[in-house]
Amino acid sequence: MLQLDLPDPERDDISTMEFLAQLEQAWAVCDRFDLQTEILRGRILKAVRDREKRGGEGRGAGFLQWLREREISKTRAYSLIQLAESAEDLVGGGMLEESSVNHFSKRAFLETAQAVPEVQLMISEAANEGQEITRKQVRRLTDEFTAATSPLLPEEIRQRTQENLLPPKIVAPLVKELAKLPEPQQDDLRRVLRDEPEIDRIKDVTSTARWITKATESGVAVRAFQQGELNLEKAMQEAQRLDALGLLADAVGQAQALESAVLKLHTSWRRLGGLQERLWVESGSSTPYLRDVLSALQSLSGATMRVSLGELAGGKKVRLQLVEESPDQLEPPLAP
Repeated sequence: MLQLDLPDPERDDISTMEFLAQLEQAWAVCDRFDLQTEILRGRILKAVRDREKRGGEGRGAGFLQWLREREISKTRAYSLIQLAESAEDLVGGGMLEESSVNHFSKRAFLETAQAVPEVQLMISEAANEGQEITRKQVRRLTDEFTAATSPLLPEEIRQRTQENLLPPKIVAPLVKELAKLPEPQQDDLRRVLRDEPEIDRIKDVTSTARWITKATESGVAVRAFQQGELNLEKAMQEAQRLDALGLLADAVGQAQALESAVLKLHTSWRRLGGLQERLWVESGSSTPYLRDVLSALQSLSGATMRVSLGELAGGKKVRLQLVEESPDQLEPPLAP
């Protein structure tokens, strides 16, 4: 049985800080024990899955049945398999000694498995020397390596990071956002950074890159933009000149969310109308209470919908008119 050295909560001669510190140590023990268990479970699941791969018709069914019998979701199973494979890569690859796994918390181990090989090597060497590895430590090393070596950054930024003039935790998010952009936009932002490789400018460029990505990804999904010839990229350039790129990104994101909500509303409206109509046909004079309910639902299932905003809005209602138009119908002109 696993033994934990827990402080007595009834003791008055121990400070709150010391009490919490001892609990933190005990929690870390559980975390490491949990990691070993998860790796072993992942190996078991991997063996079951790989055995099923050898089958022919209907292969994989046994693996899914095995999961159902043990009430393990498919997502959880594959996450455990991935953890076991990560352990094989780190330990089997010779970087990490098998006994050194005990020095990792579960989250730290997962972070290490996802890190670049150079960071994996540094972390593994520290663990092999007996150091306790935390998620915070892995992220710090990852940020330092990324900020000092990423080819997405101008040389001026990398050099200043290596000289400890720029904090890696500020530079690393910039690399992450730049990686999402096409090369021309990366070049434009790198030019800005070369002219002013300072912390405030790095934060500004990171935000700009994030807004560009958000506006671009949302813009692709906005159906209103598919009508006519719109140039979202040039629109973003104009918004950037006005220092309003963040507002445009939020507006495009809200447009995507609104269209998605309308599509869901239309589906629910059609379904409610069909159900209300079927129930009305099935009911009759002998079901007055049911008829009352169906009559109340007409305010939501008809062409004109009225929805109360509740007491917080002063009892106001939103009135929507739903009109289905065929693709060849022209939209009425907007009122001036």
